[in-house]
Amino acid sequence: QAQLVESGGGLVQAGGSLRISCAASGRTSSVDGMGWFLQAPVKECEFVAAISWRGPWTYYSDSVKGRFTISRDNVKNTAYLQMNSLKPEDTAVYYCAVDQSASIYSGYYHYWGQGNQVNVSS
Repeated sequence: QAQLVESGGGLVQAGGSLRISCAASGRTSSVDGMGWFLQAPVKECEFVAAISWRGPWTYYSDSVKGRFTISRDNVKNTAYLQMNSLKPEDTAVYYCAVDQSASIYSGYYHYWGQGNQVNVSS
């Protein structure tokens, strides 16, 4: 099975930027999709962005479109979420997830990272 390790979260002021990473290891040969999700206090898990691992396809939620960019480095088996123009409402724990294809639905993914706290102060 695939293992995912996230890094790069932290505290930033509104309007600032952060980049979070998700490094995959283990059985990644069947992985062809990756998604980022967020979990804010007392809210459900919410889709942020997704990317196909071997093709050009990306997809974003309306709330982050134009501010966040998902990308990947196939050599490093690492995906990134570049977050610009951050808002206090972006504050959440961000999770990466992978599976055989990309999906906007959290229930589709079997392999998850440990989560990465992002705090945006006003």
